[in-house]
Amino acid sequence: MTLIPRVYSTRHLRVALYTLCAILTIIILIITCHKWQLDGEPNLQCFMDVEPTNLPIVAENEVESNLPKPLGDVLLTQPQPTPGRSIFFLETNCISSTKRHPLELKARQACAIESAAKHNPNFQVFVLFASPRYQQKEGEQPLIDAILSYPNVQLRQLNLMRFAVGTPIEDWLKDGKLFRSDYPIVHISDLLRLLTLYRFGGIYLDLDVVLLRSLEQVPLNFAGAESDTHVANGVLSLAPTDFGHQLAASCLREFQQHFNGADWGNNGPGVVTRMAKRICKTQSIEVMQTDPKRCMGFKVFKRSTFYEVGWVEWRHFFEPQYMEQTLQRTKDSLLIHVWNKHSHQMPIKVGSETAYGKYAEQNCPKVYAAAGEYF
Repeated sequence: MTLIPRVYSTRHLRVALYTLCAILTIIILIITCHKWQLDGEPNLQCFMDVEPTNLPIVAENEVESNLPKPLGDVLLTQPQPTPGRSIFFLETNCISSTKRHPLELKARQACAIESAAKHNPNFQVFVLFASPRYQQKEGEQPLIDAILSYPNVQLRQLNLMRFAVGTPIEDWLKDGKLFRSDYPIVHISDLLRLLTLYRFGGIYLDLDVVLLRSLEQVPLNFAGAESDTHVANGVLSLAPTDFGHQLAASCLREFQQHFNGADWGNNGPGVVTRMAKRICKTQSIEVMQTDPKRCMGFKVFKRSTFYEVGWVEWRHFFEPQYMEQTLQRTKDSLLIHVWNKHSHQMPIKVGSETAYGKYAEQNCPKVYAAAGEYF
């Protein structure tokens, strides 16, 4: 008789536990969805619009007033990028085009831009925003004012669908496969850097770098090894004509033919790595670096040039105990890459004894001074 209540109780306990788990799952989903709304889940519609149909109409008298004014489209606004003599940064957060969203940059993004402008005064530096942005009047945004104090810095917006017209990926893009990716913003960024270099040539840089010296004398058509297995796309250069332009077209075809929306890196560093192996006729990243003649004019720089401190060591830029060691390791690098995906969680106090703080103070002094207490 004592077994019957025990079996009965166990069965009901199991049902109760299953029910509780289901309720908790629903609660987590609700909280997650709410967090997405608060954090601004990517609104991919701003990428898919062929025409900016929902843009607020800005009258001429509004532009001349103190109201924010829209950034010019990179395809329509002068000055245009000088082919092969421009450095490009991309900001790919997709923001609704139904409001006047102010132009915003974080301090470390602005530092990357200033360092490029400072060390490359004979190059244009274009910062391209992938959704409509509005620029506030001078004096309201110290970081923006700091980078615009350099005459070679230009801020522009672009529309992905129009930007792809006339390129090898135009028809594929209309299928919408890109927007069904598990990592849409990442993969759109991967595509936009290829499209930008296809259209203009020049140099693409991630927004989490700091240039330590000039790139003006570095021949175009290059990337850098990030590891023994991959050539990264965080620094990528292609010439606007001949081999460089052909390579850009090949990269766009590679992007669409082997696109995998479930793989974070397949469509970015994966594309560059596969193309490098093809043109260098080797599977070895080390051979690409030590025997540049076999790569038909495309140079794969050693890891120490752009990625001396890898992503697993990102803290070395931001923790004081690593400062001297990190400064020594990167003293011959052309730039440093600080892995914002991880390092954004660690702000540093201005004036702190860290490798990143020292490099920022030296290479983006105006932004560093305008950043406030934390950088």
